[in-house]
Amino acid sequence: MIKIVDIRLETVCGPTSALPMNPYPEVAFAGRSNVGKSSLINVLMQRKSLARTSSKPGKTQTINFYRIACREDEARDDFFYLVDLPGYGYAKRSKEESAKWGPMIEKYLKRSAQLKALFILVDLRLKAQESDKQMIEYARHLGKKVIVVATKADKLSKNELAKQTALLKKELQLEEDEPFVPFSALSKAGREDVLAQMMHCLK
Repeated sequence: MIKIVDIRLETVCGPTSALPMNPYPEVAFAGRSNVGKSSLINVLMQRKSLARTSSKPGKTQTINFYRIACREDEARDDFFYLVDLPGYGYAKRSKEESAKWGPMIEKYLKRSAQLKALFILVDLRLKAQESDKQMIEYARHLGKKVIVVATKADKLSKNELAKQTALLKKELQLEEDEPFVPFSALSKAGREDVLAQMMHCLK
């Protein structure tokens, strides 16, 4: 069992900021605006308001680097960075704003030497979105490990969950080594699976 020992927001990057040269490995989280990324991060880290949630899409407009200390045994602490990327695909965001956030994500994915995996969040209730397909393809192009987390799993029955899981995996054209993890911020179902994927990539 992984225990989160300490969390601190260490670096916040805007469109013109230089990316930090972090000493520890990183895992990044990306997804369409309002997909539940902040809620997922809060559940994973067992904090109520580490990442700010909002009913208004597009709350995260910077790249936020959280330094995490965790412990799998009593011998020592391990450190890594959880990177919260800006939400993408929000139709009502102005073209000027969209022109900023896209290059920010692209710059990070291209330049981070420490990135071990990109967790891409999708809404389990919806068909695969074109922006999600593009993000997965771009991450593959850069040689990044892709893990898909399907949020809002509590909104579906067991039969619907199985059906949507199969449909999304097919529509996203996931490869054999690209995990797909249903998740619910409400019930916390899937938390341990996401954490296990995270720690596997960090090792």
